[in-house]
Amino acid sequence: MKSNRLNLNFEEANPRKQDFIKADTSNADFEKANLRKPTPGLPALFGVELLKIRRSKIFWILLIPAVMMWLPSALNADINFIMTEYNVAPEYNFFIQGYMGMAWFMIPATLVICSVLLHQTELSHRGLVKSLSLPVSSVRLCLAKFLVTVLLTVVQLILSVAAYYGAAALASRLYEYDFVLPFSYVCRIAALIYLAALPMAAVFWMLSVLIRTPIFSAGLGLASVVPSVLMLNTKFWCWYPFDYPFYMLMTEYGRVAPEIYDSHIQLIPLLPAGIVITVICLLLACLMYGAAEKHD
Repeated sequence: MKSNRLNLNFEEANPRKQDFIKADTSNADFEKANLRKPTPGLPALFGVELLKIRRSKIFWILLIPAVMMWLPSALNADINFIMTEYNVAPEYNFFIQGYMGMAWFMIPATLVICSVLLHQTELSHRGLVKSLSLPVSSVRLCLAKFLVTVLLTVVQLILSVAAYYGAAALASRLYEYDFVLPFSYVCRIAALIYLAALPMAAVFWMLSVLIRTPIFSAGLGLASVVPSVLMLNTKFWCWYPFDYPFYMLMTEYGRVAPEIYDSHIQLIPLLPAGIVITVICLLLACLMYGAAEKHD
């Protein structure tokens, strides 16, 4: 009886004890609830990344190269009437010659710029540090941003097809010749070109993550594009992903003019090499994404 009376007197003398116990219990429950709460998945993070670029100027980066390549082609379409020894039809020559600049330089350059801009968006205003402080996987963050790059590639694919048809319609009106090719044919070739650019996109994304200085990252990416045509004529062409889009276009050129290039797409070793390069680059990018911020 005496001990019970002492405990009662102690609790009355310490009215805050019960409040402290309740607060401690509520904090523990809150922490358990956070632990049970699932982290955002890749689709949710992908949606967040799309919101970040919604008001950016990146759309113009995709549109301007398509217009720059196809408008001169339309204005100078008469050169396609000059028959060479290969006798390529003017409409096919117009299409292939127009896409050569896209496949060799404009598509890689756009991927370089988009990759650097996406990563620098996170580095500015310590955005990446804030993202990593949340219960979110850095690997998922990295993959979500790479998927945004892939989506931007698809957008440029659509813009390039639209620009081609606009240029072909303009050329047809100027020179009174039908330069317009079937929609299914144009979409198939353009899709192959842009699909072949995915391993190259993975390389550029890895460079933007590993090299934090945007000038060096973009410079190295653009410099690697220049010798792509030369590498295509070597036996190591399949291990140089920067020449994949141009290779796809040249195989199509070989179909309309067999004397120029081989029309057969060598899926072996192209496909295994492309998969290996993509996986390795994405793995390195995911491992190193935010590494400097985590150590700070």
